Amino acid sequence: MSWWQQPLVGFDLETTGTDPAVDRIVTAALVDTVGDRRLDATGWLLDPGVPIPAEAAAIHGIGDDLARAKGRPAKEAVDEIAGALCARLAEGRAVVAFNAPFDLSMLDAELRRHGLPALAERLGGPVVPVLDALVIDRAVDKYRKGSRTLQRVCEVYGVELTDAHEAGSDALAAVRVAVALAERYPDQVGDVPVAELHARQIDWHRAWAEDLQAWLRRAKDPEAVIDPRWPLR
Repeated sequence: MSWWQQPLVGFDLETTGTDPAVDRIVTAALVDTVGDRRLDATGWLLDPGVPIPAEAAAIHGIGDDLARAKGRPAKEAVDEIAGALCARLAEGRAVVAFNAPFDLSMLDAELRRHGLPALAERLGGPVVPVLDALVIDRAVDKYRKGSRTLQRVCEVYGVELTDAHEAGSDALAAVRVAVALAERYPDQVGDVPVAELHARQIDWHRAWAEDLQAWLRRAKDPEAVIDPRWPLR
């Protein structure tokens, strides 16, 4: 049975911003599936302990009043999120995300911020296997024009995204895009053992980052830097 027909877990965060060094988690979700069929979902609402910028609240719909009134203490919640994610990895489930370095690096940064064990410490080794629908899509359909937001990629692969920027909805959509990619590109994705596919994504992301950095340095900013690390920074 191919990886995309087996148990998977979708993972997504919504945050105060995009910089793990300073920004915080506001909501998180893990969605358990078999292939693209949803079985269960676990969600968290956090009080990040810092103001949620208006531009972030406009995206995910969580403002300061709701986070303070209903959110879990950040340290308690991030420990629980990490524990639940690592438990699924330990069971042999692949974690599926859309732009994994953002979500995984943000969670790792929050763990360090609160003096908690990082993901690799909990696992006793690297965070594997990870399937990143964005990285895979970029690699197998490299020259497709247009944006590669989750919403747009869902349109390309016929995946319904019912509530964009709601963590549970985005996590499920990431899984369904990954499965659609596996079905459309069996030689490059669907029939590849999951451990090998994880390794390929490291190379695919590095190649994409190097190409983008070279283009930016030629065309826009001679000092541009695109981080080549995947799935964590």
